[in-house]
Amino acid sequence: MPKDNENIPFLGPVEPSEPLGFSAEQMIRCEACLRANPPTRVSCLYCVAPLPLTETSKHLRKPVLRPPDKHQLAYNNILLPSDGVVPEEVIGAFATLLKLAPANVQALMSVDVPLPVARTASREEAELVCDRLRELGLKCLSISDEGLGLSLTVKRVRAMSFDDHYLTIYQAGAAESVAALWEDVILIVRARLVETTLEIKERLSRKPEKEIVDSSEFSRDEAVIDLYTLGHSATWRIGASGFDFSCLGSEKTLVANENIGKLERLLVERAINAQFDDSYRRVRTLLEHAWGTQQELQSSGWRRERPGKLSVHSATTKSNETQFTRYSRLRYYFCALSTDYTDSINQSV
Repeated sequence: MPKDNENIPFLGPVEPSEPLGFSAEQMIRCEACLRANPPTRVSCLYCVAPLPLTETSKHLRKPVLRPPDKHQLAYNNILLPSDGVVPEEVIGAFATLLKLAPANVQALMSVDVPLPVARTASREEAELVCDRLRELGLKCLSISDEGLGLSLTVKRVRAMSFDDHYLTIYQAGAAESVAALWEDVILIVRARLVETTLEIKERLSRKPEKEIVDSSEFSRDEAVIDLYTLGHSATWRIGASGFDFSCLGSEKTLVANENIGKLERLLVERAINAQFDDSYRRVRTLLEHAWGTQQELQSSGWRRERPGKLSVHSATTKSNETQFTRYSRLRYYFCALSTDYTDSINQSV
C-alpha cells in the first residue's frame, strides 16, 4: 500500500503570516544609549530618550500612547470642532491611530467644544499625534500641563461679598481677600464632583482567591462652580459644602444645593462679560478616553483576627475632581485667548 505522504501535493513555500521586521538600515540608533530602535518609535525603547528623525522614520513613526506617571509633566492633544462632515475613512484612520472605537471617535467629533483625545508623556509624541491628525484634515492643538495651568493650586472659596461694582472673594485658610470688578469676571464653569469609595475586608485562606468577608460602598457628590477673573490666573472654586452662603441675604435657605443654584444665577446676572459654561455634564464620558477618572487604592495591611486567621482591609476611591479641574482649565485656556479660538489652531504650547 502507498504511504500517506506520497499523495500530499507540493504547495511550495508558505508566506509568513506576520510582517517582516525592519532591516538594519531602517533601524534608528539612539544617541543616548547607542541602541537600535524600530523606525516606528518616537522615543528610545530602552532609555526613553527622543530618537533622531530621519527620512525613513518620518512616515513610519507611530504614537505609543504610554500614559504618564501621576506626577509627571504631560502633554495633551486637544481636538478642535470640525467645520463640516468628516468622511468615514478619516474616522477609521483616527480610530486606528489612537486605538479607539470608531463610535467613540464619532462621538468626539459630534460635540462643539474642544476635547482631549490623547495624553502623552513626551512633547515629541504629542507633536506626532497632532501631525497625524492634521494630515487627516483635522484641527488639533498640543498643550502641556503647564500651558493649562495645572501647576496652579485650585483655591477653595469660603465666602463672598459684593456690591454693584465689586466682587470680594475670601479664600479658605487665608485671611486676605481678593476684590474684582464684575466686568473682570470672564468665565463661570459649573459641574458636580462625584466620589465613590469601595471598602473590602478579605480573609486569607487556602484557596487561590481570598475570601471576601465584608464590603461596603460610599458615594458623595457636590455641586461646584469654578470662577475665573482677569488679573488672577488661579481657579476660584465654590463648593456647596463648606461655603458660607450669607452673601445671599434673605434668599438663603437651609439646603446647600438650592443655595449654590441661587448663587450661580446671581453671578451670571451680574458678571455681564462672563461666559457661562455647563458643558462638562454632557462631555464627561468623552473625557474618559484621555482624562480618565482618578482612582486610588489604600490598604491597611494584614491584621490577625485570631490564631490562624489573617484579614486585610482595602479601600478604592474614584473621583472626577482631577478630570474636572483639567477640563475647567481647558475652558479657561480658550476663554483667555479669545472667544474665537480659530486663530490659535496652529499654535502649540
